[in-house]
Amino acid sequence: MTSLPADLRPDAPQLGAPVVPEKPALEGLEDKWAQQWAERGTYAFVRPDTRAKVYSIDTPPPTVSGSLHVGHVFSYTHTDLIARYQRMRGKHVFYPIGWDDNGLPTERRVQNYYGVRCDPTVPYDPAFTPPAKPDPKRQLGISRRNFVELCHELTHIDEVAFEQLWRQVGLSVNWPDLYTTISDDSVRVSQLAFLRNLARDEAYLSEAPTMWDVTFQTAVAQAELEARDYPGAYHKVSFHRADGKGPAIIETTRPELIAACVALITHPDDERYADLVGQTVTSPVFGVELPVVTHELAEIDKGSGLVMCCTFGDLTDVTWWRELQLPTRVIIGRDGRILRDRPDWIADDARWEQLAGKTTFSAREQMVSWLRDSGDLLGEPTATQRKANFYEKGDKPLEIVSTRQWYIRNGGRDAAIKAEMLARGDELAWTPPHMKYRYDNWVGGLNGDWLISRQRFFGVPFPVWYPLDADGEPRYDAPITPGEDELPIDPSSQAPAGYRADQRGVPGGFMADPDIMDTWATSSLSPQIVCGWERDPELFALTFPMDLNTHAHEIIRTWLFSRVVRAHYENHSLPWARSMISGFVMDPDRKKMSKSHGNVVVPSEILARYGSDAVRWRAAKARPGLDSPFDEKEMKVGRRLAMKVLNASKFVLSFSGSDFPGGLAAAETSAVTDPLDRALLAGLERVIVEATAAFDAYDYTGALEASEKFFWQFCDDYLETVKERAYGEGAGAASAQAALAIALKALLRMLAPIMPFVTEEVWSWWQPGSIHTAAWPSTEEVATGGDALLLDDLAIALAAVRGAKSQAKVSMRTEVGRAELTGPADALDRLKEIESDLRAVGRLTGELLWTAADVPLAIDVELAPSA
Repeated sequence: MTSLPADLRPDAPQLGAPVVPEKPALEGLEDKWAQQWAERGTYAFVRPDTRAKVYSIDTPPPTVSGSLHVGHVFSYTHTDLIARYQRMRGKHVFYPIGWDDNGLPTERRVQNYYGVRCDPTVPYDPAFTPPAKPDPKRQLGISRRNFVELCHELTHIDEVAFEQLWRQVGLSVNWPDLYTTISDDSVRVSQLAFLRNLARDEAYLSEAPTMWDVTFQTAVAQAELEARDYPGAYHKVSFHRADGKGPAIIETTRPELIAACVALITHPDDERYADLVGQTVTSPVFGVELPVVTHELAEIDKGSGLVMCCTFGDLTDVTWWRELQLPTRVIIGRDGRILRDRPDWIADDARWEQLAGKTTFSAREQMVSWLRDSGDLLGEPTATQRKANFYEKGDKPLEIVSTRQWYIRNGGRDAAIKAEMLARGDELAWTPPHMKYRYDNWVGGLNGDWLISRQRFFGVPFPVWYPLDADGEPRYDAPITPGEDELPIDPSSQAPAGYRADQRGVPGGFMADPDIMDTWATSSLSPQIVCGWERDPELFALTFPMDLNTHAHEIIRTWLFSRVVRAHYENHSLPWARSMISGFVMDPDRKKMSKSHGNVVVPSEILARYGSDAVRWRAAKARPGLDSPFDEKEMKVGRRLAMKVLNASKFVLSFSGSDFPGGLAAAETSAVTDPLDRALLAGLERVIVEATAAFDAYDYTGALEASEKFFWQFCDDYLETVKERAYGEGAGAASAQAALAIALKALLRMLAPIMPFVTEEVWSWWQPGSIHTAAWPSTEEVATGGDALLLDDLAIALAAVRGAKSQAKVSMRTEVGRAELTGPADALDRLKEIESDLRAVGRLTGELLWTAADVPLAIDVELAPSA
């Protein structure tokens, strides 16, 4: 990693008079400071001599083939708030970022953008150029190598735009160490971890029922499933009993799968079918003999209570097939159509020819027609809404087909492994704590191992070949793997040791595994990739296990859990100590933002309109784990705060600070002698404690609320009250100026993690170095022994005076002829100490009465007769 000196700018002001612009403005601050931070290496990770000095963060690599909305900006800002705070607390913050650029989303974008599709049978064309007028509906078939080259080309374009956005947001990541999930190092790490999983029997190859997306022609893992409502119809169908006692009636939404039926199943306690269990029935239309068996998953009160098990209609069919050891009768191919070759168990050639090649929808219509003709359809189909599994990126229900795939054991089929994964969840610190239940529920509900192979083209290839026997058939039970020192490797273009390139695909030769790894199989290793696992031992020892993992709650089941699995196997530990989970940003109707809903707010527009500090301020108002409705009007509040930071700072820094050796920047608490000034710093001392505790608890919202509330009190009450005294001379003026400078210096640093641009701008007017490498404020800096309650007393008094003038619709500079303060004696005693300041700010020129009473502090105001 890069090692650069701390950001000590040669052009920064030296101790002395501040250099304040005549007209400070928010416009242009993002470009100005993003460039200077990059040039000066402000956020560079400098390796310390011990792990204890490091704070390392694992942040999700965004999918660059997608588009970002304001929800992404909020989530990534939350991570940055913690990174900036830890840096100011003296930690060497290791905060890398990367791009997730491989996988299906990238392929789809390349297909649509260039009007091409990958056809592995097409030879490589070194001079290939995409169509001048791409047609997404009539895509040109090109070689895999040409297709992968276009994937790299387009992702690079997307990555430039993503980096520009994140720099504008102000993420304090270490940009020089940017990684991608398809880089040589990421491929090496992915392949190395896989080979070690394979050697330890944590990874395995298996032919098994697989959730399959017929559109994208790829397997889909359990974590990528979405259950959606899908229109269908119940069909009441008769199967024929062998004993001639009448029909065995089932109800199904998928009559097209009758040819794939392997058994009828009933619940063992369902007395209606007690005499049928152990007997056989024959299927309608095709007349296939089927056993009737029992299983606890059959629902007595659903339909007729008798259900057909097909291979495979849904995941329950898979469970029955596996546990009851039923035969396999697959009739749907990977293209989602009925197989063209008649299966052995079907005798009717003529009818099969009518079904062969049909989509499931057309096959369903045909089967219903036959059932109606034969009298085996009882009544007409009844419309219903059924739940169907979809690939999260797909728009057609998934089919279950039998395929050969790679898996990693994750506890889906092994209770001991599941218990280990649940124990890892117990070790992890969760922010907020209730997010652990999502993890536990996911792990507890796993019903299969993690499917990591995909039938796509742009991704990390499996480092595996298979020898071919004398007939040219692959021996899947004897995989050939490379040595670790040979990685990264592409088996589709490289031959295994002991073979020649011309032996590829010929009997007695070899073939490469045709699949690539799921993108999660790479991003599940993000801690190992960024921390230099098996590449940089010193860096790995300093940064792993990492301190923090952050992302939104919908990928607990995918990215969070998969990283726990990989670190558990490879490192025998968690990949990080804490997980901070963000909620969704919702539209005003509390719907999740998504392109499909048409309610996405484009972040670049909001950032341009209100400024990054305002957007970050709004992001910090969204607490960890809680969904937050987005209202653009709130950005105005954040922008108003940013402008107030500029204007209030300009006022404070308008004083020369000539009373202090070294100027305002060197003002010390020893100069703060006035009771109100000491009260200000006492209040600030209290807020520093509160904000520090909040940040330490990962409650960035609480830290912002405490700091912001005090900042407005500083501006609206204190600053207005001491303004005249600060412009004067003597010890009173020096006390006010010192308190203003000390408070501003602390408040800027407390707001710096949330509003990095405006605070850096003000800091540059009067302090050396970057505010973001300055120390977080401490209570020792502001300790004066003052009484913070005086600030609250002052706020009550000012509110009453201002309220009276506002009600009378007169200027705040209108004089008050008489005022009576009533309240507890101790409150009155505190206010008496600052009577001159109170008179000045409230224009209390007349009689001022003090009445001690056991009632809340109040002030009765009479305006001067001239008012």
